[in-house]
Amino acid sequence: MTIVYALVSVGKTVLAEYTATSGNFPTVTRVLLSKIPNQDGRMSYVYDSYMFHYVVEESICFLCMSDELNKHRIPYAFLQDMKERFTSMYGRLEPLSAIAFAYNDEFSKVIQDRMEFYNSDEADRTIDNIGAVKSQIDEVKGVMVQNIEKVLERGEKIELLVDKTDRLNQQAFRFESSSRSLRRAMYWRKMRCYIVLGVAAVFLIFIATTTLCGGLDFHHCRRHK
Repeated sequence: MTIVYALVSVGKTVLAEYTATSGNFPTVTRVLLSKIPNQDGRMSYVYDSYMFHYVVEESICFLCMSDELNKHRIPYAFLQDMKERFTSMYGRLEPLSAIAFAYNDEFSKVIQDRMEFYNSDEADRTIDNIGAVKSQIDEVKGVMVQNIEKVLERGEKIELLVDKTDRLNQQAFRFESSSRSLRRAMYWRKMRCYIVLGVAAVFLIFIATTTLCGGLDFHHCRRHK
């Protein structure tokens, strides 16, 4: 699961966005934003081999794009996290009158940070233990998924282009990091084995020596001297 793009908007006005790769999906999302109802709700749209997920609350839309179909848990956890952080920073009323990209300089960094976390193995292991998210899991299971073409008018079909090279580089980096961690773990496991074997060898030598020398006081050995 990789979340590759996310934004916050009011209607078609994008207030902040971030992407870890390149492509024309900002263009696709602008078309999609014009079709998203203004009332509170959530929805997932299929577009080629990608999924667009969004949550609208009090006219503010939080949207992300992921590259794995039929996986909603992490994207909606990410959107919930992003929504709570955005609301705590800017409130619910101020963004309604903000101009385009008013919060991009500041909040795009927050989106980047949370995106990197939710794309990590740690998020997949711990996400269900986060209180604010755990209560959303059952709701996410019931999210309706539609093909994005159903909300686009005839002639609005836009080819979705994503730079797969950048995404592959990100995946390679994560694989390399995991490999380093595995090599480090195997190294320390081997060192622990060596230490245990060394201690066992010293203990056996000590037992053999005390046996040959007549006990812990080594009186036989001292007498030979």
